[in-house]
Amino acid sequence: MKKEDLKIVFLGTPEFAVESLSRLHEGGYNIVGVITMPDKPAGRGHKLLQSPVKQYAVANGLHLMQPANLKNQEFVDELRSLEADLFIVIAFRMLPEVVWSMPRLGTFNLHASLLPKYRGAAPINWAVINGDKETGVTTFFLKHDIDTGDIIDQKKIEIRDDENVGDIHDKLMVLGAELTMETVAKILDGTLTTTSQDELTKGVEPTPAPKIFKDTCRINWNEDTVKIHNLIRGLSPYPAAWTSLTTVDGKQLQLKVFAGTPADNVNVATGKFKIDGDRLYAGCGGDRGYEIKELQLEGKRRMSTSDFLRGINPQGYIDFV
Repeated sequence: MKKEDLKIVFLGTPEFAVESLSRLHEGGYNIVGVITMPDKPAGRGHKLLQSPVKQYAVANGLHLMQPANLKNQEFVDELRSLEADLFIVIAFRMLPEVVWSMPRLGTFNLHASLLPKYRGAAPINWAVINGDKETGVTTFFLKHDIDTGDIIDQKKIEIRDDENVGDIHDKLMVLGAELTMETVAKILDGTLTTTSQDELTKGVEPTPAPKIFKDTCRINWNEDTVKIHNLIRGLSPYPAAWTSLTTVDGKQLQLKVFAGTPADNVNVATGKFKIDGDRLYAGCGGDRGYEIKELQLEGKRRMSTSDFLRGINPQGYIDFV
């Protein structure tokens, strides 16, 4: 079969998925359908926001579907009428069996971790938060339980100590597109082999990657400095780690921390902040402190620490020593 004869339905929503969709489309594959989330209201005006995948599909004249319910019979019938050979899922949502079992060549997913490690909604974040030195992308065939299907292939990258989750996201987006193209090529020419995840876990429970909530993002200054640094890196630029500043009249303001570095010889109590010229240090639970380099106070824009310090009166807060 030629690649233009291979009928593909692509399912995805964010920018991470667009890189693969564009490679497939511009590479000559036959994308007979694109499925993405319904438009969502956003901002103060509640203007409907289109997903990046929808924007690409519309701009390139691809057949678009935005079902609110993936089990809706009209949607299922329309999907079946496309007679696709292969479904590709990247950063979408859990599919019902009536959908993923439909194509004759199966449905594969691109996942942003080295499965079986980091099954779940936020694999890139947790790899950085946990201080891993490498991560990667995996393609695997879908089955009933989420992120448990047989692995097709993987690619790895290093995680450097100075990289945040945004850096790793962008690298994996490109790497994932390369792996998606290689996986489709193997399916097309019949050279594909798979490995059961059970063979790789050997009975050990895989590291989970649950959804990130606000409480997940709160900095515990009693923790070791390196652990705090990894949390900040693993949540930057979004959703961002945060702490609080308390004004002298008792009001608590959220302070997001986007960047910083462990610092030696910082003489400041745990959870307190010390200003030294145009630098800001936080006291931590370990032997070292933490220098905050980029931050955002509630109601203000994101800025460097030096700009932040020029714009506030430290005597207005009880957290500075």
